[in-house]
Amino acid sequence: MSFVVVIPARFASTRLPGKPLLDIAGKPMLQHVYERALLSDARAVYIATDDERIHQAAQRFTNNVCMTLSTHQSGTDRIQEVATQLGLAQDEIVVNVQGDEPLIPPSAINLVAHNLQKNSAAGIASLYEDIHSIEEYRNPNAVKVVTDLQGYALYFSRSPIPWRAADATTQPFGQRHIGIYAYRVATLDSYVTWPQFALETSERLEQLRAMSHGIRIHMGRASEKMPAGVDTPADLEAVRAYLRGTGNGA
Repeated sequence: MSFVVVIPARFASTRLPGKPLLDIAGKPMLQHVYERALLSDARAVYIATDDERIHQAAQRFTNNVCMTLSTHQSGTDRIQEVATQLGLAQDEIVVNVQGDEPLIPPSAINLVAHNLQKNSAAGIASLYEDIHSIEEYRNPNAVKVVTDLQGYALYFSRSPIPWRAADATTQPFGQRHIGIYAYRVATLDSYVTWPQFALETSERLEQLRAMSHGIRIHMGRASEKMPAGVDTPADLEAVRAYLRGTGNGA
């Protein structure tokens, strides 16, 4: 199986400005993400950014840094530009690893790439895990997904879906979408030509743009518990504390 990883990294963040460069155990967060991705089976790992500060910092630990346009509206657009810069073939697989996932398991990267490769009807693959908390099920920040019998996504929402689970007494309550994606380059090239779709803007979920144009998204169950990403100062401190507890923190 051959695939590449692209890590989009932006400097701007409402709650954590300069997030990719924040220090975790003596390294910028972005370096942790990059090193985790290197432990996957990817043939290459690239960082994509439109910010010179991130570009300079990343070049201290890798030469695989691609400068992209500052006008991109999403990480997907940025990844497509990198695929074009690298001259990747239409059938190549690109995995989008978020730049705020310093604890991402390499196995998750391998799994999503493998699932896309073996499901030829899919243009995109992603992962989910079961929801065992009614609070998480009702939390709009936890994106839910429902799938068909073959594992293809039927719909994504920030609302509780399926609704019948709201009154259920048995778990799981639903499936939480994990924001890691594998794309075929042909899908990326089509995606960037499509305008935003009404459901996409309503739910604030860009994967609905692909679904609205008939792109099938295969969803696989994560093989291990996915650590939380870093969205808030509390998340950042939790990751720092975790690494100190494992002996990897300063």
